[in-house]
Amino acid sequence: MLKKQTVWLLTMLSLMIVLSVYYLNAPTEGDLAYFDADEEQDQTTSSSNLDQLMNDSNLEETEEASMEEDAAEEETEMDDLNTSSINTNDYFTATRIEITNQRSAERERLEEIVASSESSSDEKNEAYEAMKEIDTLNTKENILEEELKSNGYEEVLVRNVADNSLVISVQADSLSATEANQIIQQAKDEFGEIKIEVNYKSS
Repeated sequence: MLKKQTVWLLTMLSLMIVLSVYYLNAPTEGDLAYFDADEEQDQTTSSSNLDQLMNDSNLEETEEASMEEDAAEEETEMDDLNTSSINTNDYFTATRIEITNQRSAERERLEEIVASSESSSDEKNEAYEAMKEIDTLNTKENILEEELKSNGYEEVLVRNVADNSLVISVQADSLSATEANQIIQQAKDEFGEIKIEVNYKSS
């Protein structure tokens, strides 16, 4: 009987010790509530910070995109200006080269006629006169181009497209009727009474 009471007493004592340790170490309700509130505050703060960071990031991206668009527009405008200038210069250069090549080829053909032993005297004379006409035409065109450039035109192209037909192109943003008539008069002074067409290419 005594042994059973001893065992029961030790069991109850152990149980009390365990419960005492548990209650001493277990967090109180206030502690739990404070922890949860603190954690919720941390989560709210973290979420707020994240939203702020996202807003700042979006703002930076918007500013960068706006700056890139402005730079792209400026570059496009500069490209348009450069392209316009290049196209105008190319027109004068390419047309002048084409005329030079055509006349060089024609002159070579005439020189072959003059040098050929199979050509008759009349053919050689005609070829020689044609060569002189090409040289005279080149000289007159060059003289008129220089005269018109002295009037303030940056680029001028004078070309005889057919017999008694002349085309004059000048580089200008605009050309008034008075300016066109002045060009025509200068061309007549150099070439005589021929058909003259005047046009302009904007710079």
